[in-house]
Amino acid sequence: MKKRLAGMVLALASIVAAGAAQAGADAETDVSELNRQALIAVRGGNLPKLRDLLEHGASVDTRNRFGDSLLMTAIKSGSPDAVNALMARRPDVNLANTSQVTPLMAAAFTGNVDAARMLLERRADPAAADRLHKTAMVYAAATGHAAIVALLLDAGVDVNARYENDLTALMWAAGGGHADTVRLLLARGADGALADNRGKTALQIATDNRHAEADELLRTGGAMK
Repeated sequence: MKKRLAGMVLALASIVAAGAAQAGADAETDVSELNRQALIAVRGGNLPKLRDLLEHGASVDTRNRFGDSLLMTAIKSGSPDAVNALMARRPDVNLANTSQVTPLMAAAFTGNVDAARMLLERRADPAAADRLHKTAMVYAAATGHAAIVALLLDAGVDVNARYENDLTALMWAAGGGHADTVRLLLARGADGALADNRGKTALQIATDNRHAEADELLRTGGAMK
């Protein structure tokens, strides 16, 4: 009788364990589906759906196959409401994708000033670099987003910092012909005499690329004639 009872107990324990394992697998599947739907909602700008999915267990830090988080996707999609909703959930603001691009870099590249400001307030790392060794400052200066360049300088980024190939933010701005950004950088102390690894200064880079306004600004130290 005791052996029979013991066998029944073991059998019951096995059933319970199997049930728990299945329940865990089902829960994992459910969360995975919620995360997938959340990515779709962000891409489609469906804010009510996104909020509902987050309320029901979708992870705010879920990522797609390229490593883009929900926050990164919202920034790239230009959806300020989605960015605000996600930031309220305290996401990992330094979560990089497979190319090591962070949300701050994405905001700098797209010119999303509000997102960049919020990210910096939440301690996003302005010094982080992607696989091509570009930082948020490089992206902002190269694309001419002067307001974000100003935010990064206010956050402590050195105006004369050297990046890949000894390029400075001023050189990146000059190369793109972004006069407003060149003017801002000069006003904030950018050194126009610095040269890259080819020996070219920001002025020479602007001249080579036929950016007349940036060229003039660099010749006059930021004050147009």
